Amino acid sequence: QVQLVESGGGLVQAGGSLRLSCAASGRTFTMGWFRQAPGKEREFVATISYSGSNTYYANSLKDRFLISRDNAKNTVYLQMNSLRPEDTAVYYCAADHRGHALPTEAFEYDSWGQGTQVTVSS
Repeated sequence: QVQLVESGGGLVQAGGSLRLSCAASGRTFTMGWFRQAPGKEREFVATISYSGSNTYYANSLKDRFLISRDNAKNTVYLQMNSLRPEDTAVYYCAADHRGHALPTEAFEYDSWGQGTQVTVSS
């Protein structure tokens, strides 16, 4: 199974930006980002098809977040702009090996990274 490693998290002030990266150990197919805040369930953020031509976002995030990928580097990115304190969470990338069409549920993904912490201060 492919190994996923996230990076790029950190502490940022409200209104700032961060770009998360997710490096895979091999070829991946549909990829997604999720996040989990303390005391809350893991929630869907965004997903991208293998070609990169199809993306889908959580409705509340689509105006501020952008998912992209570089298949030559086996890497998926999440550009996060205009960050808010409520965006504070551990962000996880995930890989779907079964060919779901833009999956939004955690159970549709097969491989997960260890997560990277994003903290947005007010």
